[in-house]
Amino acid sequence: MVEALAALAHEPGGDFTIEPIIVEEPRKGEVRVAIRGVGLCHTDLIFRDQIAPFALPGVLGHEGAGVIDAVGEGVEGLEVGDEVVIGFSSCGSCPRCAEHLPSYCQSFIPLNYAGMRLDDGSTAYAKDGQRITSHFFGQSSFSAMTITRARNVVKVDTSHVPIELLGPLGCGFQTGAGGVMRSLACPAGSSIAIFGGGPVGLAAVMGAVIQGCSTIILVEPIAARRAIALELGATHVIDPADAPNLAAALRAILPQGLDFAFDTSGVVPVIEAGLAALGSHGAIGLVGVPAKADAAISVNVAALMTPGHRVIGIIEGDSDPQRFIPELIEHHAAGRFPFDRLIRTFPLAEINEAIAAQARGECIKVVLIP
Repeated sequence: MVEALAALAHEPGGDFTIEPIIVEEPRKGEVRVAIRGVGLCHTDLIFRDQIAPFALPGVLGHEGAGVIDAVGEGVEGLEVGDEVVIGFSSCGSCPRCAEHLPSYCQSFIPLNYAGMRLDDGSTAYAKDGQRITSHFFGQSSFSAMTITRARNVVKVDTSHVPIELLGPLGCGFQTGAGGVMRSLACPAGSSIAIFGGGPVGLAAVMGAVIQGCSTIILVEPIAARRAIALELGATHVIDPADAPNLAAALRAILPQGLDFAFDTSGVVPVIEAGLAALGSHGAIGLVGVPAKADAAISVNVAALMTPGHRVIGIIEGDSDPQRFIPELIEHHAAGRFPFDRLIRTFPLAEINEAIAAQARGECIKVVLIP
């Protein structure tokens, strides 16, 4: 066992506290990773605040990257010293995993949200002899050391970008880029509107550029984010404050309607505007989590059926991390996916200050350095 500093969540809405915890040795099929950087994602706060359940006290964090420190029994293809990105957990044996769609694994919810090993209910972390919830998204990487299943890690090439910046490829950037490149599979020449210019939305902008979309519209209230979207390849930006009728504003750009829309906001009126702006056989992809668990969009069934509109729920961009994360790193090396431009680093000890800065819109993507 080793001691590591971690950011612990003790109560809904409360500040994280930096405390030493005990991290186990890896068990069969597991590896221990020394975290070099971990992304801060809104999903971490959703679970901290108990909008979705996760037993507290616990360690959150699900965009970790680092160096393998120890390898458990039976692990093949990985060794101490390997640089890795840690992704979400999947079983590897169900029909969805067999289709290279691990984010729709039939055991996704317990593997990623239960906060423990499923075989015996144990956790990888403890403090003063008491268990600390672990295995959030299979990793709980708001810690200088973490235990994860070997299946969850992706060996990466760090010759063009430091390992500490790669963690967000395991969730946020993967979700945005994959949503456009995999889930919607936007063809060259198509049009897309992206709602929300946070890390997921801006990754979607970059993904749309890679796909060769001819019209890429970002809807975002923060001026600095609209500006960087244009630098990244968006063809149009809309400040929703200037567009009380958002669907009409979108149709002013594309009178025949959008081929695709991609919502990262989770705001019901925005989603409904995206639906209203779709053209024939258009599709809207949804990745934003609404603030209220019972949020619902209003859809006229006939109006949905007649033009063949499609509403698609998306988890992790329909990506297979073992394939897609190396692909995104290759795009970065070629200058097509400059995700590092969106990142601002903070020490893990300043996690609460980082959360506040991100909420104020002072940075796009926070990466915490243990």
